[in-house]
Amino acid sequence: MQTTKVTPVLKRTLGSFKLWGIAVGLVISGEYFGWSYGWAQAGTLGFLITALVIAAMYCAFIFSFTELTTSIPHAGGPFAYAYRAFGPTGGFVAGFATLVEFVFAPPAIAMAIGAYLNVQFPSIEPKWVAVGAYLVFMVLNILGVSIAATFELLVTLLAIFELLVFMGVVAPGFEMSNFIHGGWAGSDTFSPAAFSGIFAAIPFAIWFFLAIEGASMAAEEAKDPQRTIPKAFIGGILTLTVLALGVMLFAGGVGDWTKLSNINDPLPQAMKLIVGSNSGWLHMLVWLGLFGLIASFHGIIMGYSRQIFALARAGYLPKRLASVNARFQTPHLGIIAGGVVGIAAIFSDSLIVIGGQPLTANIVTMSVFGAIVMYIISMAALFKLRRSEPNLIRPFRAPLYPFAPALALVLAVVCLIAMIYYNTLLFLIFAAMMLLAYAWFRLTHQARTDAAEDLQLRGLRPLPAKSGK
Repeated sequence: MQTTKVTPVLKRTLGSFKLWGIAVGLVISGEYFGWSYGWAQAGTLGFLITALVIAAMYCAFIFSFTELTTSIPHAGGPFAYAYRAFGPTGGFVAGFATLVEFVFAPPAIAMAIGAYLNVQFPSIEPKWVAVGAYLVFMVLNILGVSIAATFELLVTLLAIFELLVFMGVVAPGFEMSNFIHGGWAGSDTFSPAAFSGIFAAIPFAIWFFLAIEGASMAAEEAKDPQRTIPKAFIGGILTLTVLALGVMLFAGGVGDWTKLSNINDPLPQAMKLIVGSNSGWLHMLVWLGLFGLIASFHGIIMGYSRQIFALARAGYLPKRLASVNARFQTPHLGIIAGGVVGIAAIFSDSLIVIGGQPLTANIVTMSVFGAIVMYIISMAALFKLRRSEPNLIRPFRAPLYPFAPALALVLAVVCLIAMIYYNTLLFLIFAAMMLLAYAWFRLTHQARTDAAEDLQLRGLRPLPAKSGK
């Protein structure tokens, strides 16, 4: 008797507002820490140039990426678009790159949460706080996407409120002379030497926006994705661009920005220059600032679990990882698997040193490598699908096509080249990981043959998205 293959499915519960919360929440920790290291490379003015170029790349990318997400609303996100455009090997490249981005970023954020609480409570071991964060938010994600998305929306709104409070409190002390002093990598005047810092600062500008595309992985859980996803993505990228530029300008104009360029808490330190160390505003920023880290950490767990689920369902990872919890209808084993990798990275932090830096200092750059590779193949997939599937239903079409996706593609390639130049060893490790993963891909062909047929991957016929509840 022949057994019918059943494709595991997820429950559609998310509207535009919750999707917007996921898109912004995935990224918003990048407004709180990490970006200020770009000042150490390029200075305030040099990094402003870098950030504006990267913001333009992300705006062009998201407006173009939204066409793919609404045309192929699939939990695999970039994996599904590349598969549809370039076949199984294209799907592998995009899927692996996305997995690196989303599995490698959470341990760094978890360690930041641990370090953050360690400042307030020195007796607490940061690593155990990081592990505790994983356990709490893995459980929350398993309990259901609606609960997880509601929590994500709440902490995202609190994080945005706190960034606005920061800008409002420090605004009276803002002086443009502070911001531009030594703004070209320590010099008051621009020179060709500043270009080196501008390019070296690229990963820190990307950190402002990294992972916003993860909201696409909730496409199978979105109500009416053709309508809700464009609103979420476009609203999300505009929100993040305004916040990123506002935070960077106000923090750099309140005093000596060089004192903020090599620390993990630039916003509290900038506010301290204005209100002093005992102000209630400062204490509120320190405590509520934790919500920015939590929002991104929680959202990225949601993102990596859907990517693992989609890859396993298609036969790229062990089939068991595509299991959906019968009660909560969430990919519980995918959530746990990514958590195991992240917790292992946390405890390997002091054991694995690359380029003189601990593991968690390097995995942020590693996740950016994954993101940039994914951006490139996603834009290539958009161009390919416009040619190969002209009749594909496209509820949202990329504006300014082909110029917007071409801009995103070219800038992503430039970013990748610059990152390889400045992070050669990490890129070689990334390439070695991809080769090992490709060997697995080649050895597991039968798993993809045996996988339940996914019409959105094969492109056999357009699938109208359900708006069920």
